[in-house]
Amino acid sequence: MTEDKIKTERQDGWWLLFICWLIAMAALFGSLFFSEVMGLEPCVLCWWQRIFIYPLAVLFLVGLIYFDHSVVRYTLPLAVIGLGFAVYHYLVYSGFIPESLQPCSETLSCAEVNLELMGFITIPMLSIFSYSAIIVLLLILQKRFS
Repeated sequence: MTEDKIKTERQDGWWLLFICWLIAMAALFGSLFFSEVMGLEPCVLCWWQRIFIYPLAVLFLVGLIYFDHSVVRYTLPLAVIGLGFAVYHYLVYSGFIPESLQPCSETLSCAEVNLELMGFITIPMLSIFSYSAIIVLLLILQKRFS
């Protein structure tokens, strides 16, 4: 490989990681906006999704500073697990999961629709979009550097 090609691949990889960081930051600030500004109390499943998106923002930032493409092996599992919680939450929202399998508390239901953008985009769907985009970008990054 020529030096120019290696430099171009590193720049492309940096941009992929930067986009992942932007998505994670948007999800982080979006979740804080929903709870702190709009006053929507996060349910149990929302908390689990937050648990997996918040560290991604930090790990992507560290990966950007040092451009460490091996950050994929640390962040991909977090994104996949977070996506699993988001899909489960969407299924709860949609009514596919029976009440006996819902981790809801008595005071706060995971199935309650608090917000719908454009009539069909819910908070769990936004989470699914975020995690899915991050996973796709990480897989592209992994493929380029393997």
